[in-house]
Amino acid sequence: MVRSETRTVRDVVKRIEGNRYLMAPEFQRDFVWEPVRQSKLIESCIMRIPLPVIYVAEGIDGRITVVDGLQRLTTFVRFIQDKLKLTGLGNGHPLDGKRYSDLPINLQERVEDTQLTLYILDKDAPPRAKLDIFERVNSGSILTRQQMRNALYNGAGTQWLSRMVKCDEFLEATGRSLNSKTMRDREAANRFAAFHILGADAYHNGDMDDFLTHAIVSLNKKDKAWLDRLEKRFCLSMRNNHVLFGKHAFRRSMALGQENRKSVINISLFDVFSTLLSVMRKKTIDSNAKEIIDRVVELLNDEDYVYTTTYSTNSTIQVKSRFNLTMEALGEFQELEFIE
Repeated sequence: MVRSETRTVRDVVKRIEGNRYLMAPEFQRDFVWEPVRQSKLIESCIMRIPLPVIYVAEGIDGRITVVDGLQRLTTFVRFIQDKLKLTGLGNGHPLDGKRYSDLPINLQERVEDTQLTLYILDKDAPPRAKLDIFERVNSGSILTRQQMRNALYNGAGTQWLSRMVKCDEFLEATGRSLNSKTMRDREAANRFAAFHILGADAYHNGDMDDFLTHAIVSLNKKDKAWLDRLEKRFCLSMRNNHVLFGKHAFRRSMALGQENRKSVINISLFDVFSTLLSVMRKKTIDSNAKEIIDRVVELLNDEDYVYTTTYSTNSTIQVKSRFNLTMEALGEFQELEFIE
């Protein structure tokens, strides 16, 4: 599942420049080392001080995603590309103010020949194991599971999620209230994709992480035309939800009138209503708005239904129960097929 390899800085930088290492996980962009810390890393190489292990994950396409060690590798690239001037090493330090090109050849080679120990997470490791290992070894920040999925399964699917959370329909329907820094917004789009293309019947073992990962892996295999079709359904759903419920879309306060204060987004309600309203045409929503709203209000005032959206919400029985109850109430308005 995890293997160890030793490579030189020269070899790794060459692979990075060849785009074989994915070096820009979005959740790590805000965590940039200051020049002094970068300089001390280069000094450590010149002094032959052993460096910490770097953790990476192997993708199905053979490319590598950096799990822990991004700032160290970024420092090596910047220094060898002459973009980093060493600083903060102390008054009179012979390296202070030097760039890579200013160093004598023997010191350039000492940096390039520095041995890096890489622990590589195998591409065939189970999704749950990948997320667990990622969570344990990443020292840059406390990461959400969605941030981990975004890094480990980077591809067409994660790019699709990124586009969806920026579309006007999504921003209007959610009131821009889902945190983008922690990728809470992308988790919502990920959940829509999972329940739309896989279906609630495919949800087993109460494992939402595996379910969402399965969806991203599936999206990564789809072509642009297919993803464009799913995008239209996503935007249709966001539009339909906003038309019906306004500022209360995906919130328990959907049971209240527009004049009332909105509650926070309930992700379980997002699962259900984003999915089911993606198979209803605009004209159906517009012409049956009052009837649909009345049925939703009735659902949200039903104790059994509220329970499915409040307690143990990721358990298999709760997920399937709330989908079944909502489909019983609104199924007659479905006119479109789910995209598979």
